[in-house]
Amino acid sequence: MSQARMKHGSESFFIEGEGLLTTQVGGRTGDEADPVSESETPRAPAPRALAADAAPPFRFSRVGPRGTALGAAATRKLARAMVVGGGGPGDVPAGYTYLGQFIDHDLTMDRTDVMFGDDVRPVDLLQGRSPRLDLDSLYGNGPGDAASAKFYSDGLHLKTGTTLAVPPDRAKPGHDLPRVGKGSSKAAKRTALVPDLRNDENLVVAQTHVAMIHFHNRVLDKLPVSVPPTERFTRARKRVTLHYQWMIRHDYLPRICQRSVLDDVFASGRKLVEPDAPPASIPTMPVEFSVAAFRLGHSMVRATYNWNRRFPGTAGSLDFLFAFSGTSGDMFGDVRLPSNWIADWRRMYDFPAGGRPGLAAPGSNVNHAMRIDTRLTDPLADLPLGSFGGDASIPDGDLRRNLAFRNLVRANMVRLASGQQMVTRLKARGVDVTALTRAQILDGAGGARLDHLTAAEKNAVVARTPLWFYVLREAELNDGRLRGVGARIVAETFHRAMEGSRFSIVRNPEFRPSLGRDDTTFEMTDLLFFAFGGKAGINPLGG
Repeated sequence: MSQARMKHGSESFFIEGEGLLTTQVGGRTGDEADPVSESETPRAPAPRALAADAAPPFRFSRVGPRGTALGAAATRKLARAMVVGGGGPGDVPAGYTYLGQFIDHDLTMDRTDVMFGDDVRPVDLLQGRSPRLDLDSLYGNGPGDAASAKFYSDGLHLKTGTTLAVPPDRAKPGHDLPRVGKGSSKAAKRTALVPDLRNDENLVVAQTHVAMIHFHNRVLDKLPVSVPPTERFTRARKRVTLHYQWMIRHDYLPRICQRSVLDDVFASGRKLVEPDAPPASIPTMPVEFSVAAFRLGHSMVRATYNWNRRFPGTAGSLDFLFAFSGTSGDMFGDVRLPSNWIADWRRMYDFPAGGRPGLAAPGSNVNHAMRIDTRLTDPLADLPLGSFGGDASIPDGDLRRNLAFRNLVRANMVRLASGQQMVTRLKARGVDVTALTRAQILDGAGGARLDHLTAAEKNAVVARTPLWFYVLREAELNDGRLRGVGARIVAETFHRAMEGSRFSIVRNPEFRPSLGRDDTTFEMTDLLFFAFGGKAGINPLGG
């Protein structure tokens, strides 16, 4: 996910000790780095130092050594092998795919206007925009900041939007993102009024952001009247953030990571990601996490979704979910989300498994994410141009629109460590991790087939496996959950992000949730149920 632009065309990584690396993979023109064509060997741009008085808004670090690019031909072949259709559904409800995307955008904040307002000092940017699970993608700099005040209706509540009536479905207040609503074009009018426009990149992440808005607003409304007006926002944000972190730690992460690794990291601490950092200090973001390990969600994307009563079965195609967003699509000319495209959350999360049998999806037909493995659903071979800021000169079928190619090239451009290098680094830090064998790398378990690589290319892949592919292959061989290298990078990065947050369940281990079914359970289904006040908001179209 992009850290320095609102789309995926160009990314900037201020890596400690190296300077600023700016990468572009066939995205917008005019950025510092040249686009990479199919015929070029992906290369890393030279680091560029920032001026001393320009504190970087987002700092990256390396937790592994620099790697060596795989090579252009093998990179292209690997990318094509990965985008041939997902390897089959796993056991994780599909909503967690896009919850992961929302979380990623919280960890890797854009250079949006709210970050670069004239009244925000560089030191504030560094403190306020860092890899911490603080929900700054939801809150911006808070209602007291001039650039962020536009996200709030009254200085306390976050704004919501109203959908567009499409008979027989009426306009539904509160079920669209708030939108600018003015400007010289429809594109300007439908621009989401949120701190991070990537959260309007597809309909599912946009509806997830809407749910988080409701969560904050309802927590605020439930505060005791005795809480002074000057303390109400901070008190609500603290409660929201701690419940959000608890849900990530105890609901989201165990679904994607081997539980034994999570438990070890959260009980015994980190060995790879800033192990000696002062707990309350500002974290950095490992490029190994951002550019590789946490791109696991790309393999979880489905081609179609049983979306709601108007678009059931396979009618909710991924193309439609891109189209009904303000960043990747144009909502077919509308400036607000049509009411017939509101999410039915019962179909994206398993509410009966979460203790609410009355909220079962019709026919118990909950969408399940694709298994985490080395195969991506085939629509991701041809991304919409709006999703990465590409221009009209990039034709359909061009490899620069292939998500796997974009991920692999970007890793080459920042000289990311290979899977083998990360195994060595982890062992040196005292982590017990088993390296994948040659056969496991080449053959996998129902994932990408590498038969079409030459013998030399196979040897290169085995010797220096791209980290993203390596992490996905590990998961593929572990029933769709991260293990080994991938699990350790993800678990430690999340631990550090929570530890360094202003409100932290790591630094406050006594915290227990109060908004779920009991004082030990708070899952995403609990968050949605609380946020929307029950069934009517979870499934506003009925049926």
